[in-house]
Amino acid sequence: MNLQSKLNHLLKQVEKPARYIGNENHIVRKDPQQVKVRFAFAFPDLYEIGMSYMGLQILYHILNEREEIYCERVFAPAPDMEQLMRAEDVPLFTLETKTPAREMDFLGFTLQYEMSFTSILDMLELAGIPLLAAERTPEDPLIVAGGPCAYNPEPLADFIDIFLIGDGEESLPKLTEKYKQAKARGMSKTAFLEEIAGDTGVYIPSLYEVSYHTDGTVKAYIPLTDKTPAKVQRCLIDDIETVDFPTEPIVPLIETVHDRAVVETFRGCTRGCRFCQAGMIYRPVRERSKETITDLAMRQLESTGHEELSLLSLSTSDHSQFEELAVELMRQCKAQNVSLSLPSLRLDSFSFRVLEEIQGYRKSGLTFAPEAGTQRLRDVINKGITEKDIYEAVEQAIELGWKHIKLYFMIGLPTETDEDLDGIAEIAKNIVQIHRNSGKGGRFTVSVSVSNFVPKAHTPFQWVSQNTTEEFNRKHNYLTARLKIKGVNFNYHDDTVSTYEAVFARGDRRLSRLLLEAHRQGCKLDGWSEHFDPEKWKKAVEISGTDIAFYTTRQRSFEETLPWDIVDASISKDFLRKEADKSLAEITTKDCRWGCAGCGINRRTKCKQGGIYHA
Repeated sequence: MNLQSKLNHLLKQVEKPARYIGNENHIVRKDPQQVKVRFAFAFPDLYEIGMSYMGLQILYHILNEREEIYCERVFAPAPDMEQLMRAEDVPLFTLETKTPAREMDFLGFTLQYEMSFTSILDMLELAGIPLLAAERTPEDPLIVAGGPCAYNPEPLADFIDIFLIGDGEESLPKLTEKYKQAKARGMSKTAFLEEIAGDTGVYIPSLYEVSYHTDGTVKAYIPLTDKTPAKVQRCLIDDIETVDFPTEPIVPLIETVHDRAVVETFRGCTRGCRFCQAGMIYRPVRERSKETITDLAMRQLESTGHEELSLLSLSTSDHSQFEELAVELMRQCKAQNVSLSLPSLRLDSFSFRVLEEIQGYRKSGLTFAPEAGTQRLRDVINKGITEKDIYEAVEQAIELGWKHIKLYFMIGLPTETDEDLDGIAEIAKNIVQIHRNSGKGGRFTVSVSVSNFVPKAHTPFQWVSQNTTEEFNRKHNYLTARLKIKGVNFNYHDDTVSTYEAVFARGDRRLSRLLLEAHRQGCKLDGWSEHFDPEKWKKAVEISGTDIAFYTTRQRSFEETLPWDIVDASISKDFLRKEADKSLAEITTKDCRWGCAGCGINRRTKCKQGGIYHA
């Protein structure tokens, strides 16, 4: 029985067969025999999650624009499908051609979340590919990984052949073109890896030897060839205005997490929140013009039939032409009976007028992200908003008829005390009181959502200690007692998950032992609460001999060589250290739209903010 016949048999037995069928509108069809390079874009999570990721659509489109490159898709199967695949000896396969993933030239994983790492190992095993890079043969595909978690590639270093750091729209096509030429010359994969080792954004972990001090900290990275750079420089696109963007994205067969048309308005952020990795690693801000955004949006809506349009950025209303853009999109979406979603708005008077226009009587919840409960702690993290900003926005929202306010906070931030936790309850209580005082009446709710602070690489907080699992738990119990306020709902993240997230966010390549053992214990889809099993992880920690505290609660020295120092993210370490010092002094740094903060990005490219090029 061939693979397609086996699949026809299996798909009758699973919950959502459309996850595995392929054949959606706008998929790319090529003759595999007529192409030179086959690339499988692998998302280490379920179809509904992966098809909501715009980066997949962008890179799928860009690679398939090249006649001799064929990019297909692979997703992690749901547990019901995986069980059947293992029982019936069905390997991991691509959606487009139902080709076993092991037969591809490349299997490329996107690293969006640290808790997806075990799913990567599970997918490699399902594909019949040796987990460890050192154990693979020339017949196995090259395993590639990119995305935000690749900025600390070390925990996956023993499993991945090639990391691509930075903007994939440039580095990924370059990689596949170089491979096409190497393949034509009959070059071995080992020689190919050595040849590309010096390319911008390319990190080949097997070409480095890592030494350690007796205390377990990293001593040095030793390049093993002349072409291997001492540091890997992030790939950085200076201008995204002309970068190709899909106007005919694949339309999923089933409902996904974000079932809508999406256009990226700009990349990067100027605000400088000290906990935010994205705000650091995606610098500088690079915008698309209002005209380009509008054109892309309308073409996407026409080609897909989506009934919702959303703009993608870290802070939507920071676009330099936001007001004109919002007005134009509202006009065009209204004419087509399409709903418009504008996430991450700065809640000023114009934004409220926009929200009033696009939501009308269907007012869904408004979201505020104070992040911390007191002004002192907001200054520590450089959040840049005051309680006055929050309460004035809430008053305006209530006046316009909103009945549900969502508040997002983090706990476990550096220097946090119980007084800062009291501030969270105080803000929620005051918002309820503002509604009572308004005389509006009716049902009104405040949702308080708390996430656990996880220190991330390439941020000013990369050196700080994380709260223990027990301390997170204590703080949640403390808040639960204080948030017993009529009209207030409280929810929070799993404490144990946050601990493991921190382990892999700042870990080194010795964590391969922990990942391998977690895989042997059956850990996968760990980003899902129903699949995360703390007992399996606890056993994996014990068997692998991993010192969790070494990676989480240990305060790191400024002089320490950090595992991710091998990556040059274009932000200077000196800037990050100064920001760390300023956080302890509770000194804020202005939004760099109003003056250069000296982050170091100008070593690589001109940083244009507020119409001014900073030297």
